[in-house]
Amino acid sequence: MPKKLETSTNNRDFILEALSNGVRLDGREMHAFRQPVIKFGDKFGEVDVSLGETRVLCHITAQIAKPYPDKPFDGIFTIHTELTPMAHPSLEAGRLSDQEVLISRLIETSVRRSRALDTESLCILSGQKCWSVRATVHFVNHDGNMVDAACLAVVAALCHYRRPDVTVTGEEVVVHSPEERVPVPLSVLHMPICTTFFFFHDGSISVTDATAEEEELSTGTMTITLNKNREICQFFKAGGVPIDQTKIISCAHAAFKNTQEICEQLKQVLAQDLQKRETQYLGGSAENARS
Repeated sequence: MPKKLETSTNNRDFILEALSNGVRLDGREMHAFRQPVIKFGDKFGEVDVSLGETRVLCHITAQIAKPYPDKPFDGIFTIHTELTPMAHPSLEAGRLSDQEVLISRLIETSVRRSRALDTESLCILSGQKCWSVRATVHFVNHDGNMVDAACLAVVAALCHYRRPDVTVTGEEVVVHSPEERVPVPLSVLHMPICTTFFFFHDGSISVTDATAEEEELSTGTMTITLNKNREICQFFKAGGVPIDQTKIISCAHAAFKNTQEICEQLKQVLAQDLQKRETQYLGGSAENARS
């Protein structure tokens, strides 16, 4: 089993002393995020999200399936995560680690159980056919805060994806290709954004978007998932140092500020990508070449 890399004593003392003085090694403020970089692939639903050196890929696929018997009017939405040694040498291939289980549960609670995606809109024929949407998350590189990066990647991919249009005649379903009909966007009801706080010492010091070294030295974590409507989609704290209610409220306000900024950036990036695709579809590149 690969051994987890440990921070040296000198680095540990230096980082903790700097945090005690309100200073981070990369110069950020205590509750400042690394600038998110969101890139879309050639196909709808392909997203590459980076937070500093942390990089996550998400790919959305959809196929027609039979709905669950207890939910005949709903479609199916699943999230699958893949955490391999490619992301970090301390990870082991072919084995489900505790970290991967935790990340998977946090993302599922934040996105799927908060009903960010309207599964009723995925129904084609009640009790017979529906769309089964699958989000596959690949962790390319781990430099801390994988939960927030993965959550952002899934939300961005859902907003970017377009499924094929269908025509229903009686019990016959015809799936149209993109050449026949314009693909249909998914019904995303809201954008849940995760903000994870990392605590140090007795919990009096906290940072957001921690690097791998900061994450290793933390004495506790707390993840708050919010949308721009100030609705709390998830609140998760698994052990660690105890946090009083004043600190929790302070963290919630910081999380909402982060949520607003990321949602605004995501909307801008989605609009730019859509405009780019429309320009290419309408022959804008050919017109520029002639001029």
